[in-house]
Amino acid sequence: MKLAIVGGGINGLSSAWQLALAGHQVTLFERDTLMAATSSASSKLLHGGLRYLEQGEFRLVREALQERRWWLKKAPQLTRRLPILYPIYRDSRRPRWQLKIGLWLYDTFAGRKGIGRHRWLTPQQTLRCSPHLAAAGLTGAYLFFDGQMDDRKLGLWMAQQCTKAGVQLVEHSPVLKVTAEGRVLLSSGWQQFDRVVNVAGPWSQQLLQQSGLPQQALDLVRGSHLLLPPISRYGHMLEVPGEARIVFVLPYQCNTLLGTTEVRQQLDEAIKCSAAEREYLLNLYNHYFQPSADSSTVLADFAGVRPLLAGSANASKASREYQLNWQGQLLTVSGGKWTTARALGKQVSQAVASN
Repeated sequence: MKLAIVGGGINGLSSAWQLALAGHQVTLFERDTLMAATSSASSKLLHGGLRYLEQGEFRLVREALQERRWWLKKAPQLTRRLPILYPIYRDSRRPRWQLKIGLWLYDTFAGRKGIGRHRWLTPQQTLRCSPHLAAAGLTGAYLFFDGQMDDRKLGLWMAQQCTKAGVQLVEHSPVLKVTAEGRVLLSSGWQQFDRVVNVAGPWSQQLLQQSGLPQQALDLVRGSHLLLPPISRYGHMLEVPGEARIVFVLPYQCNTLLGTTEVRQQLDEAIKCSAAEREYLLNLYNHYFQPSADSSTVLADFAGVRPLLAGSANASKASREYQLNWQGQLLTVSGGKWTTARALGKQVSQAVASN
């Protein structure tokens, strides 16, 4: 079949690759450059999503842990195993036994594809790993492992796999409209395809709206990150004081990556880290680390918009699952997370084969 993919982020590229491997003639259209938006503004983690276990998303976590291993194995030059500390304090919201159960499940779901089992560290061992961490009230930490990557470079590696498989990648080519009959409107005019896959991420529903087609509800959530000077070769998974949210403080390219936030976003708003988000992240950092940081310490910041499945008033509890919806010959992909992009691509390929 002759197929069009709309969207050059990691989910669009992974879908294009899987469809090309299945023998289809695939053309991918990206309005800007590949990996230019949401997919290159992640927390740079290849992870199962330990915190999603609290929401009962066991299928997603199991799938993500399997996929984590695949990325680490297939692109070792762009990925690595990262040790992460989850420190527990006397006033922590989650008790040690709850985290123990979660980490046991995490290791169990990873199975033979695991990259290291969790273990408990005493306060002394924790502070040897992370000397800048606050010592007052520290009862210890769990050490576990996840994957880390350069999201943009890893996405461009996937683009190379697409090219090898015969995908035609067309950048700077915005799709203006699509139809349920498989037509795509470009600035040069209409083109006909057997199937069209709309994987435009945060812009997928906007494309349907422009095309006069029914839309699915999406929650658009901005996630911002700060880059600070280095403090440890260990990552940190930290509770936001007074909230159930989790924020990461990670070593990244010889610096420290701090994020993320969760702020509702409209597509007509600028996608950038706000002053309030910067303050929020610095307050979190200063709660846990010495010496303290301020705006003058910040080396850089970046933000991206995640398209989450709608249905939760709290963005932290919004599902990271994905959905596929057909309208005639048009398949729209909603939701998803970076680590599961290849698995999502396989689902897209199966859906096209059966429609």
